Amino acid sequence: MQHLTSLRRAPVQQRSAERLVRILDACADLLDEVGYEQLTTRAVADRAQVPIGSVYRFFDNKRALADALAHRNLDRYADRIARRVGEVEGGDWRGAVDACLDEYLTMKRTVPGFTLIDFGVPAPPTADEPHANHQVADRVAVLLAAHLERPLDEALRRAVLVGVEATDSLLHLAFRTDPAGDPALVAETRTLLHAYFARAFDRPPGGQGG
Repeated sequence: MQHLTSLRRAPVQQRSAERLVRILDACADLLDEVGYEQLTTRAVADRAQVPIGSVYRFFDNKRALADALAHRNLDRYADRIARRVGEVEGGDWRGAVDACLDEYLTMKRTVPGFTLIDFGVPAPPTADEPHANHQVADRVAVLLAAHLERPLDEALRRAVLVGVEATDSLLHLAFRTDPAGDPALVAETRTLLHAYFARAFDRPPGGQGG
């Protein structure tokens, strides 16, 4: 849990780490039931069956709790796409892009709380807080650069960020239209990603310029 930057203190003992997992799991379940606005630290403590002081031992407030859940989601997503992309033949960028999209869709449909809080809190970011899509794009760019044996330069980072931003907007529409993700809009998202990344990836070595 190295990326849970919202923690007031990191758990040291196994028992404390398990308690933190229960708190985050409870937060995720309650998000699906009551939404972010109605979420309270008291309700999370009750659902996790821990004293309220245990929640405040780790988190200053509700936002910090939700932010930690978002970071956990991002870590889990990064692990999942790393495994999936590792199964794709080297150089096959379409397979790698599909793996990133498919794992996001799976988490969107199955992970508690993910619909409201995927990789970022549904609230305006603070001045020193990077936008969630930038964090996602950074992880995906590193993975794609390694898979395609391309330099992790600004052109690649920019292309991935554009792809992530476009995907985020389109999938919000797809899941607003259909709770399971409108199949036609999901298909259009995949088509858009393939067309856009072909411009960046279907080039001879040395031709990755923006």
